[in-house]
Amino acid sequence: MSQASITSLFTPSGKAHSASQSSYSYHAQPSNSKHTHTRKRSEAEDVPADTTPLKRLRITASSRLQSAAPLAERLRPRSLEEFVGQPHLTEPGSLLRSHLDRGATGSIIFWGPPGCGKTTLARLLAKRTDAVFKELSATDSGIAEVRAIVEEAKSLLALTGRRTILFLDEVHRFNKAQQDIFLPFLEAGHLQLIGATTENPSFRLTSALLTCTIDELTLLRSVFILERLSDADITKIVTQAVRRVSEDDPAKPWLPLPTPSPNDLHVPDADDSFSDVASSQPDIEEPLPHPNEPTSTQGSTASTDPAHPFAAYPQFTSKVLSTIVALSTGDARTALSLVELVVSAPKDADEAKLLSSLRRSVATAYDRGGDSHYDMISALHKSVRGSQGSAALYWLARMLTAGEDPLYIARRMVVCASEDIGLADNHALPLAMSTYQACQVIGMPECRINLAHLVSYLSEAPKSTRAYEGYSRAEEAAKLDPSIPVPLMIRNAPTGLMKELGYARGYRYNPDYAHPVTNDYLPIQFQGDQFLRKEGDTSGKIWDEQALREWELRENKGQSWSGRPPETHGGSDNV
Repeated sequence: MSQASITSLFTPSGKAHSASQSSYSYHAQPSNSKHTHTRKRSEAEDVPADTTPLKRLRITASSRLQSAAPLAERLRPRSLEEFVGQPHLTEPGSLLRSHLDRGATGSIIFWGPPGCGKTTLARLLAKRTDAVFKELSATDSGIAEVRAIVEEAKSLLALTGRRTILFLDEVHRFNKAQQDIFLPFLEAGHLQLIGATTENPSFRLTSALLTCTIDELTLLRSVFILERLSDADITKIVTQAVRRVSEDDPAKPWLPLPTPSPNDLHVPDADDSFSDVASSQPDIEEPLPHPNEPTSTQGSTASTDPAHPFAAYPQFTSKVLSTIVALSTGDARTALSLVELVVSAPKDADEAKLLSSLRRSVATAYDRGGDSHYDMISALHKSVRGSQGSAALYWLARMLTAGEDPLYIARRMVVCASEDIGLADNHALPLAMSTYQACQVIGMPECRINLAHLVSYLSEAPKSTRAYEGYSRAEEAAKLDPSIPVPLMIRNAPTGLMKELGYARGYRYNPDYAHPVTNDYLPIQFQGDQFLRKEGDTSGKIWDEQALREWELRENKGQSWSGRPPETHGGSDNV
């Protein structure tokens, strides 16, 4: 589909476009020519009588601006009813709906992954109120822009009583000092803030700002979590977008649309009079029948080859559709960007080449400073701890192929070697350090092999947390009273004065004896405490019969664990 044809989708009509060009000619040409008068009369006949030249020019400019925007921006929903996904927030009776229905005006935070509808939802919420809506992005705005909006909001509130909603996208990009600028205005009620963030608000937003989002009625924080869109949601969004683009393209002859799948949700459009392009998240509507074809009372549509679900775009095969859904990973913006690439491709485009182009056009959604960075390293570490080598290699591959620093992974595995393998295998730590050095010397992509070697070894190695847990117990004791003195017996006595004072008096040098000897190694308050437990000591450990049975079923092929005490084979929960 050519750029011209895409642009024409968002022009009210071809006639209106011509009219705008005629209007320009009408004002530009001199009026002393008979030919000019004839042309003006001809142009005037093509233009409705109630349309002024200025209005025609404004419509054309608006259409051009709209058509220049990405497809995802042009197809935003126009109401909450058109919004797809996030039913826990948008359905009647949900927390957010209840928040709106009772006229709550407190500030709220939307937290969710990219392309899940945070910006769209904020705009739709503002439309449901009588407030003035202002929008900023923390990526290109600062305190000066915020102050300007606040002053305008205060004046507007004083003069008209209308409140102002400020939508701040990527609010986590503001540092703590910048976030604090909102506090006095939010507390005074001069401004309502709707913030959108892809990062965990607990870590990236100040506690004072989060306190300002507490609902006065429920006393709960108004931090709403948006989930990644499901494959069904993305399929619905893509299907509706392609159909509307196909139907609204005046340059294309009418082509029958496919019979919808029984699994698709079909909701008839509430207003067929809209000339705008449909939302990026609309409810799927029934295909429109050809105006010259008789319509049945059942509203059936012509069926097509299932491999080509969109007859107007034969290059948009079912495999292309499933690939877009998979590549978008729940991001509606990414999905619609891929749709735009496909509908712009030639109709006879080779499917394999088209799929390859789509895969190359999608950047991996991995932020080395974001939540996914920590989530994946946590998944890798827990897989190693659980002796799940296959899972550990998978998360290792996910991180490396997404561009993670191999040295970061190696450092974490050095910690894992002592924390989880520990005394059970003293070769683990030297191997981890050797792997770290190999990553430094070799680098990617070859050092992925060294990391795979290490991760596999650590996963299959026996596990022991005796050293790690022993230190934790000792640390807890040490913090009780940091002023406890060292027992005189084990103090250093390098001078005669220290020896006279009793330093090292009575100390028995162990190598001098042919048998074991004892000394006062701990302060008297902790003598007898066992911070480092003996091997095999399970005191303080949890016995969960249900968890053990689940492991036996899933991991041990239904066989009983060899370490089961005899009395538990009958199903008792007591060791």
